[in-house]
Amino acid sequence: MLALLFAPLFLLTWLHQSPISHCLQETQQHPQKLISQCDERCGKLRIPFPFHLNTSCASVSNAFRLSCSNSTTLYLDIDSLSYKVLEFFSDGILVDFPGSSTCRQYNDLNSFGLAGNDCFGISVDNVIGLYDCEDSSLCKADCETIDLPGCDGSGSGPPACCYPLSDHSSWDFGDGFSVFSKFGCRGFSSWVVSRGTNTGKRGVKLEWAVPKNSSKGVCGDKADIVNATAVDGGIRCKCQDGFVGDGYASGEGCMKSSIKDGEDARGGDRDAKKHRGKMVTILAGVYLEFRVVGPIFIIASLIALFCLLKRPVKADMYDPDHAHLHSTISFRKACRTRLFNYHELENATRGFDGDQKLASSNNSTIYAGVLGDDTHIAVHKVECRDERELTQVLSRVEVLSAVLHRNMARVLGCCINSVYSPLVVYEYPANGTLEEHLHQSGEQKVGLDWYKRLRISAETAGVLAFLQYEIIPPVFHHDLKSGNIFLDADLSVKVAGFKLFTTSLGNDTHSYSNHEGSRIHQSDVYNFGVLLLELITGSKNKELPAVALKKIRSGKLEEIVDPGLHYHEQPPFRRDQIQVIADLATRCLLFGGDGKIGMVEVARELIHIAKESIDGSSKRGRGLEETFSNSSLLQMISMSPDSIYVP
Repeated sequence: MLALLFAPLFLLTWLHQSPISHCLQETQQHPQKLISQCDERCGKLRIPFPFHLNTSCASVSNAFRLSCSNSTTLYLDIDSLSYKVLEFFSDGILVDFPGSSTCRQYNDLNSFGLAGNDCFGISVDNVIGLYDCEDSSLCKADCETIDLPGCDGSGSGPPACCYPLSDHSSWDFGDGFSVFSKFGCRGFSSWVVSRGTNTGKRGVKLEWAVPKNSSKGVCGDKADIVNATAVDGGIRCKCQDGFVGDGYASGEGCMKSSIKDGEDARGGDRDAKKHRGKMVTILAGVYLEFRVVGPIFIIASLIALFCLLKRPVKADMYDPDHAHLHSTISFRKACRTRLFNYHELENATRGFDGDQKLASSNNSTIYAGVLGDDTHIAVHKVECRDERELTQVLSRVEVLSAVLHRNMARVLGCCINSVYSPLVVYEYPANGTLEEHLHQSGEQKVGLDWYKRLRISAETAGVLAFLQYEIIPPVFHHDLKSGNIFLDADLSVKVAGFKLFTTSLGNDTHSYSNHEGSRIHQSDVYNFGVLLLELITGSKNKELPAVALKKIRSGKLEEIVDPGLHYHEQPPFRRDQIQVIADLATRCLLFGGDGKIGMVEVARELIHIAKESIDGSSKRGRGLEETFSNSSLLQMISMSPDSIYVP
């Protein structure tokens, strides 16, 4: 018993003489800090990897080297121009116009210089204000709801003409700002509007990426490769779910994350060190008490220490493994089908090679692939930036997995290897996409005669009408285009590539200005009108709607009809059909967003035209016969045994 009482005294004597007392003093003088290999700063900006000032700092390319002027201002040098750095983002960098010492309300269209290179590209997060444009068809109405500050930092009201680069109708990746000169514009301003916000920051956001051909070994352990959006062939690294850091082998890498009350503490080992640190701190306190107060308080302190060490860890602490399990369960519920392995899909798509790309849009890309059992698939790769977007993706996948329709590509499964970059797997007929056949861009793709095009348009309209009027709540596509329409061996339609997250998934409207400058709303009906024009003209030019409407109104439709249709050699009834379809496309463009024409009306007209095709009766396949078997459009679509909704 006496030994138990005096044991703490011997322990404290040993503590006093041991190196621990020196460690305690050293810890108090030099608290532990977790910093990157090169913690560089310039003015108020901390420089994140891979950007750097000193060449001795680890990076992936000299293209990311910056210069610091007067220890206050950062510059990024690209070619012969220097861009003032305003802010860093995880996927980009906000810069000012080169050579600009003062803020100007509008800049010359050729003043920015950069269109894109192997490491930088103009981000789609930019919103452009255009000055004195002769053609207002490119102006969009979206800017009226965004706070775009003037040069003095105060709100100056929306610009007279606004164009978000995410629209892609008049600007695309690789284009510079000089592309707007063909609309007669004489100047522009730029703001970056981060997703989920309604306020712009003046400047031009550049997306950065590492060239894929030099990216071997760039990403660290527990990090996935993410394809860049604006840099062709570029990649970045992103930590897997449950890990935090920049993801780069030469940067911070990835460490286990512990999230509590919205705050991040890095590393389970770090938590253990913190726990041990508490013990050492208490021992130090005990040691001081021994020298000042006496053995009675020492014994009390040791009892308190014993209770502290025995205290169990709280049950509600975040466990990354359990969090990953939770996301797995959520995706299982959403997918209802097979869970694929990431490496299986990576191999199937040849490492998500650019040559496998079928279609792309803002924050998502679809790749063709072949599994080990020779099954042809299409992999829809989506980039989510936050939990809200991921929740939308899960909800959409759950709905799409439940719908079976002969003209809709079936969802085969999902992949959750990186929870913020989910992959959705569709069936992919080996006959490719409608875009490849129209433009004969794929291997062994042949042209389409008028009857095949008419049938494709009727089937596409039918499945869209089914999704919008038979499914509750209705399902809208939001990204309809020829690259998202797959064709099977019989050239029957399989619609895929649904937009998996957007601000308006629950309805079918996106604000935009039509070619007369009137404010309307873009919708699936509008996009279908563009598709009809592409079927008629064989063109996918960004200015197709404006050019086609002008020709149609002036009675010169024959000038834009696809030469492969041999318009002047067609019988009169077929030329009349082409004119009727062109008129329908016009109504889709002008009135689709206002609700004056819906997908049901469009599908009904197309099915009626296809059914009455004189030379179509002998060629009509089983699918169209079933579609034409009932008088009601919804019956035509929903009563088919191949069209099922699984609640």
